[in-house]
Amino acid sequence: MRISIVNPNSTRSMTETIALAARHAAARGTEILAYQNDAGPVSIEGHVDGALAVPGLLHALAIAERDGADAHVIACFDDTGLEAARSILKGPVIGIGEAAARMASLVARRFSVVTTLSVSVPILEDNLARAGLSGLCASVRASELPVLALEADPEAANDKISEEIARAIDQDGAEAIVLGCAGMAGLAAELSERHGVPVVEGVSAAVKLMEGAVTLGLKTAKRGGYAPPSPKDQGFVYPDGMVPARAEVEA
Repeated sequence: MRISIVNPNSTRSMTETIALAARHAAARGTEILAYQNDAGPVSIEGHVDGALAVPGLLHALAIAERDGADAHVIACFDDTGLEAARSILKGPVIGIGEAAARMASLVARRFSVVTTLSVSVPILEDNLARAGLSGLCASVRASELPVLALEADPEAANDKISEEIARAIDQDGAEAIVLGCAGMAGLAAELSERHGVPVVEGVSAAVKLMEGAVTLGLKTAKRGGYAPPSPKDQGFVYPDGMVPARAEVEA
């Protein structure tokens, strides 16, 4: 099977980190097709960045499906453009935020999310409520690390995230931790060992969930909320004509 993973931002080093984590998680026989949104912001931190990223993200996802992807992963913890993506694609689609939270709910009664900046907290809380998972979430905590700081100083970033995890466990009663940024993909195993609780990162969780969906032969429903958009008379094209914003990342 083929699974696409699309980074909605334009930072290539992050795309490469995401692709590496996805390929590490993938089962034998699963091919990961990695793309990035070259027309997007360098990082997604808040509502404005997310809105600006959506056209290029949808364009990249459309190309991924045309390239033969059976399922798709949106590699931003805000689940940027997820509902729109489900409306234009045939294969199943998941964002890494929803994937990580659903996976954490399988191994703990209460989990906390540790993300980057406070501006993202309301977005993540709204997403959890929409997915029906807010009742299982003990807290959404911000480490106040900008997304790009995860790459600029990984050791310092790891320490700040670890401090917030400790607070979530001690103060909020978290039994598991969800890492709230695609740039944290490589940290889960070490942080789980350090704190003695399950730590879930969304890239790997999303790949495994999409492998399961493809194995079951599932497609996205095309009735109701995920029905495809109707043609427009003003020359607007869905979705390949949106923007020239795509770059595939090789293994």
